[in-house]
Amino acid sequence: MEMDLGTTTGADVSVKGLDTSKRTGPVASHALSPAMTRRGFAAMLAMAVVPSWANPAAAGSWSDLLVSKAPPEEHYPLFEEATANVLPPAGHVSKIALNDSIVRLVRHGVIDQHKFLALHQAATFRDELTAMLSEPSEEPIYLTEENAADYVNLLWPIGLSNHMEGNAMSPLFTVRLRNFASTAGWTLGDQDQGSAYFNRFKIVELTQAQETTAIAVAKSTFRPCCDNSTFFQDCNHGSALLGLLQLGASQGLGETELYREALAFNSFWFRDYYIRTALYFKVVRKQEWRDVDPKVIMGEQYSAISSWQQTVQATLATMPDLIPRPRERANCGGGGSTVARSARAKASDHRSAEAPPGMRLSGLISPHPTPTSR
Repeated sequence: MEMDLGTTTGADVSVKGLDTSKRTGPVASHALSPAMTRRGFAAMLAMAVVPSWANPAAAGSWSDLLVSKAPPEEHYPLFEEATANVLPPAGHVSKIALNDSIVRLVRHGVIDQHKFLALHQAATFRDELTAMLSEPSEEPIYLTEENAADYVNLLWPIGLSNHMEGNAMSPLFTVRLRNFASTAGWTLGDQDQGSAYFNRFKIVELTQAQETTAIAVAKSTFRPCCDNSTFFQDCNHGSALLGLLQLGASQGLGETELYREALAFNSFWFRDYYIRTALYFKVVRKQEWRDVDPKVIMGEQYSAISSWQQTVQATLATMPDLIPRPRERANCGGGGSTVARSARAKASDHRSAEAPPGMRLSGLISPHPTPTSR
């Protein structure tokens, strides 16, 4: 119905298409009333056509309407189970302690206390971090989602600077030493960048047998930001894990325990990859995460990005409704550390295609990375 109220008031109201002289009821009587204004007529007409659902008295309470219209909450029970298995809500209590390694790093200038603390102002355990820089920490590392990034920055300079005879064969030990993310990215020491510290100091005391163990595990473990082994420590996570293995070996851990520790730390640093890997083993291989050998998971097939994409990612992609849509992305140099957030631009020859949220690639960097703040 088309209404033309024009500029009339009171009894001058007319309604096109409606013969009010032949009508009875509210519309006719109000339209003919001298007291009816244009605004009053519009209000009256609106009430006449208001839908019943807009009237709480007629259709129940507003909360009932909202509840009935809200979309059902999505649940991914297998994904949630995998997440809880890979990242225990209570965190991971390691068998490895930092001992005096951080104190030695400070003494040799590999860590500058002021730079380090300035970067970690928002750290969840800043008081403990401050103490670690000046006195030994003999308590086992307690790793959580909240402090995992901070432990990348604590362990990174250990792997980078600790002297091992085996580092003479390191893929880093070339004329390109300055150009890797792990070396150029370490900017929290006295020197401009970390290549000055590579393999230089006795940060972790290792016997020959312990060094052999640490290197054997390092060569057999990988990370899903690239196809490189831990021994090829070309990014912050590679150096951090190598540092962890050196600490563990020096404290008497054997290969089996080192693989388990490596998986636990990698899981917190590359959570999205290992959650999907746990889901793959549950759904495809019919194995619970606790029953899978950590050495197998940390090997090339399930932790190097190319093999992981071909095995885990490609298989899960054929299974709808297993995994929720990702909400954010983390990076190698980011989702585990802060000095390295500017290390996100890595060499194109190491790029991974369609990697899930959680990782980034390792390799030469441009521009140079810096440690990661939270």
